[in-house]
Amino acid sequence: MLELVEKAQAAGARQARCCEVVGVDVRTLQRWRRSETGQDERRGPASEPVNKLSDVERKRIVEIANSRKYRNLSPKQIVPLLADEGEYVGSESSFYRVLGELGQTGHRSATKPASNKRPRELTATGPNQVWSWDITYLPSAVAGVFFYLYLIVDVWSRKIVGWEIHETESMEVSAELIKRVCEAEDVARWSLALHSDNGGPMKGATMVTTLQRLGVVASFSRPATSNDNPYSESLFRTLKYRPEYPHRRFGSLANAREWVVKFVAWYNGQHLHSGITYVTPQQRHDGEDEAILERRRQTYAAARQRNPDRWTSKTRNWDRVACVRLNPEPDEQRQPQAA
Repeated sequence: MLELVEKAQAAGARQARCCEVVGVDVRTLQRWRRSETGQDERRGPASEPVNKLSDVERKRIVEIANSRKYRNLSPKQIVPLLADEGEYVGSESSFYRVLGELGQTGHRSATKPASNKRPRELTATGPNQVWSWDITYLPSAVAGVFFYLYLIVDVWSRKIVGWEIHETESMEVSAELIKRVCEAEDVARWSLALHSDNGGPMKGATMVTTLQRLGVVASFSRPATSNDNPYSESLFRTLKYRPEYPHRRFGSLANAREWVVKFVAWYNGQHLHSGITYVTPQQRHDGEDEAILERRRQTYAAARQRNPDRWTSKTRNWDRVACVRLNPEPDEQRQPQAA
């Protein structure tokens, strides 16, 4: 390293810049040059960090992550659940670091980069303001034949507000589903925007007429651009990556409906969604998330008071996500709001 620095300085580079590139302090370089041994005699820090996990805490993290209750959840799911129970063991990064050292972490394949262009931005500050919907294929027992899952999700709460499964794609089915869900959610006229892809069931005359009659504002993605409908696409990915999802095929339409009933119950009532501060979609839709997040804040505040050295800065942010945007515009293109 000394030889490399000397060559760089001989070529005109500054010593401070050379030290920055090789990752040593200038004073360290000067000591090396004065040393008779020519060896790196740095011994590292004299004491351990005050916020280092103890062996008992590390063991507890591994024990929790591998328990029957939490073994199918990621640290991002485990930590909020522990906070709900009034227990703090460590942060997500601590869980990932400890589990990573044991080879118990993994990653999914990378997704395609999102396009920079978006349709008109839709903003939701409460439930039943912006919905997203789409249709996905569920394989049947007959090769080449599929069942069609119609799924509507509230963008703000992530709750699945309506769904049906049929053997065909149809704008008539889509129109009836939207009508039924709007009535069930008691949606007021012109208070809801519905975003979807450009397929026939979404843009057919029957569907468009129904939306106009209901007073629902229609929004559509660009052709062949799935990234314009990210909430539905993300939901379908979650659905098809569930451990219980049949890796072969659904034996019948009744089997498919039975499975989706269970999935919707889990997703709405048990799934801690990362996009809404790890509460369930049903809790957020019903307004229960504010009290839950407040209890989590109190749990973390109490944990910091007991062991202030654990945190070098602020504790975790449990603030409620107040606004959700679908296909947001770049900041420089967003119009300033009037005071």
